[in-house]
Amino acid sequence: MGLFTRIQKYLTFHKEDPLPSDAEALRLDFKERYNNFKLLLGANNKALEIMADIEQTLKGDKTFGMTYIKARCTAVSVNVFRMIRKIEKLAPGKYEVLQERYDAIQKEISLVLSESRIIKDDRLVIPIEDVNSDLADIVGGKMANLGELKNRIGLKVPDGFSITVAAYDLFLRHNDLQAEIDRRIQAATLENMENLVALSSEIRQLIIQGEMPPDLIKAIGDAVQHLSKNNEKPIYLALRSSALGEDASGASFAGQYRSILNVSTENIFSAYKEVLSSKYGIPALTYRLNRGFRDEDIAMCVACLCMVDAVAGGVVYTHNPIAPMDNSIYINSGWGLPKSVVDGSIASDLFVVSRAPELEMIRSVVEKKEKKFVCYPEEGVCRIDLTGDTATMPSLTLSQILELSKLALKIEAYYGSPQDIEWALSNDQSEEFHVLQCRPLQQKILEGRIDPKVTQPAEMPETVIASGGITASPGAASGPAYVAEKAADILGFTNGSILFVRQALPQWAPLLGRAAAVVTEQGGFAGHLANVAREFAVPGLFSLPGIFDKVKTGMIVTVDADGLCLHRGRVESLLTAPKQPHFIMHGSPVHKLLQRVSRYIVPLNLLNPDSPDFKPGTCTTLHDITRFIHEQSVQEMFSFGITHHFSEKSGKQLYYKVPMQWWILNLDDGFKSEVKGKYVKIDNIASIPMLALWEGMIAIPWDGPPPIDGKGLLSVMFQATANPALNTGRRSKYAERNYFIISRQYCSLSSRLGFHFSILEAFISERPAENYISFRFKGGAADEERRTRRVQFVGEILEEYGFNSEIQSDHLAARLEGVNADITIARLKMIGYLILHTRQLDMIMSKPAMVKQYREKFRQDIDKIMNTQTDSFQVEK
Repeated sequence: MGLFTRIQKYLTFHKEDPLPSDAEALRLDFKERYNNFKLLLGANNKALEIMADIEQTLKGDKTFGMTYIKARCTAVSVNVFRMIRKIEKLAPGKYEVLQERYDAIQKEISLVLSESRIIKDDRLVIPIEDVNSDLADIVGGKMANLGELKNRIGLKVPDGFSITVAAYDLFLRHNDLQAEIDRRIQAATLENMENLVALSSEIRQLIIQGEMPPDLIKAIGDAVQHLSKNNEKPIYLALRSSALGEDASGASFAGQYRSILNVSTENIFSAYKEVLSSKYGIPALTYRLNRGFRDEDIAMCVACLCMVDAVAGGVVYTHNPIAPMDNSIYINSGWGLPKSVVDGSIASDLFVVSRAPELEMIRSVVEKKEKKFVCYPEEGVCRIDLTGDTATMPSLTLSQILELSKLALKIEAYYGSPQDIEWALSNDQSEEFHVLQCRPLQQKILEGRIDPKVTQPAEMPETVIASGGITASPGAASGPAYVAEKAADILGFTNGSILFVRQALPQWAPLLGRAAAVVTEQGGFAGHLANVAREFAVPGLFSLPGIFDKVKTGMIVTVDADGLCLHRGRVESLLTAPKQPHFIMHGSPVHKLLQRVSRYIVPLNLLNPDSPDFKPGTCTTLHDITRFIHEQSVQEMFSFGITHHFSEKSGKQLYYKVPMQWWILNLDDGFKSEVKGKYVKIDNIASIPMLALWEGMIAIPWDGPPPIDGKGLLSVMFQATANPALNTGRRSKYAERNYFIISRQYCSLSSRLGFHFSILEAFISERPAENYISFRFKGGAADEERRTRRVQFVGEILEEYGFNSEIQSDHLAARLEGVNADITIARLKMIGYLILHTRQLDMIMSKPAMVKQYREKFRQDIDKIMNTQTDSFQVEK
């Protein structure tokens, strides 16, 4: 009631009210306020867009990293800060608490973003004899698992030591690298592969050229010396990545980091830096980005293990990775070191062992193994060509297959879940199996999938280009083929393509986040690339010989990994199965962090402007602050018109066929051209919201009750707004005064027609988030019950067209926001109609039949008005 008392006081002329002595100064003052208001709305729009983007990112499958989170947090904070500054311009000193709440919220956001690892153990090197799973945060998952198997289960694991998290942090501090790496990552466009390649090269060189800290040199030297004492021959080491998070459940990091085999003690320091630098290799960078790992959370520990001179090596799965109900043991094996099996560079043997009622080999697929990897006598690894019977012989005997199966089941029983185990069979008299790596098996629970095997499909449709091979990752997909032969081909890959490569090497893993499917000529389902394909739910058809001769880049093909077929064109029948959404980011560290930080940004708690809790001190999120400022900025804009008693001398009188008692104050660009006289014609009005309102007012003549002079709308509007006393110098307390305050995109209307008051604020742009209509309606000549029924009547109509309305007694407050310009214009036409046609409607609110009649008439009229197209409304950016 207080607001409308002030409005009535403002609308009713008092003789003692002074007329503004300088209307131009008043206009300029309002123009400055309006400019601040527009800037506030722009900042509000940007802030809301960022919040919407954060919400969509949390729900969808968008790949993002810390660069995205920091950039979004910074951008939304900057725009909310701008809003605070602009509301201060509109109402100096009135909302100082907002800055306090903003600072408190920013502090919480900063605390989340600045969280870092805590070093729990300052040892630089730890011998494997002292390692177990409790030290996973100190030595990395890979080394922790090996220590667990060696020291708590008693399995054969190579001797060695771990270079720890503390060593990694010391190396970075000693060379001042972390800040420089963070700066380069933050400045890079990680979604662009070319930029990613350049970034990778730059950071890797920084690490490789770094200096080894003296304390770390001594610690590693002491560990090597201790290891050498226990060996009669010179030792050679395998330096393998053991990064934090590696080999964890749900994220294997398979093949993403570097391992350097058969390293002499003289070259251990350079090899160590090579492994460290692999954290920023292309495969690792893209994997972390796609899987949602923060760069700062991944410290690179390094496992240093004595080399095993292997006669055979490979990988064993204790379950089928693509058919989890199949608990058979799958052994992939090749001659020599397991490197050739895990990197997919050769075909490997497959042995399948059933575990019940007793271990029994149920399938054996022996491939022609043309090469093997062995250690040089001095240093390094070489690849040897195999010929004759050795190439086609099984790489394991039946007894060795069953022994390895027992070992695998022992590990599975200990961990209580299916395992992925890398192993090597020593080439000495003992012929013992050594465990080189152990991690949880990545499985895809997908019904109706076939076992990974080499077979021919039962039917051969005409569309088939090639058939056979191995299901490395289940599913089907269609798209343009992309044939990649060299590393540089990564740069030309386009999203949604089918990747074709000769060997299933880990170097192609960076493309799997963008590929529809992957097809290889060589490689098995136990290799690193197959692991990553299953993690990313990308169909993979491997070991399909000769496919490079049949497929060219750009061909549309369909990959049926389950059916072991490659088809020409798009085969819809294979693509009909609904594809389950695969949100690989969900649950990742980065996704969880965005969820946490969004709690201080996105939720909206201030919903009702009329609530006593709608105040600056109750803002707990940045969204709350934007909501409060937006609401109050509209109030502050309008309150200027109340506190500065405008007279007709402050603006121009509207001339519509005859002079009207509608007064217009042009803030900025509300007129098409300069108006020199006292009148402005409707044709010279440029304000989009005012024109929409006016069109609704004049669209349909008001026919009562009661009719005034029967001459139609022009006479009605003239009589409704005319006051002859204005022309004679006499003032009446019943004078009806109607003011428009306008710019091209903005309109504020204060109107009194008869005994009811209307207040409207509207803003229209091409950006929906900026658009709003605020409409308040009160008054009438009837009793309070009928006046209340009238505002209920109007409120129901507004709600049917998307407004949120609240009613208190005979006071209606309605709001519409966030819709496009066309809808906003249409709704303003409707309000223009209602302002004119609801006059004296309170007089018949006690008659249900008449109320029903008017409701039907209003709906028909409104639909007609809103569906009328005009050329008057050209909305600009």
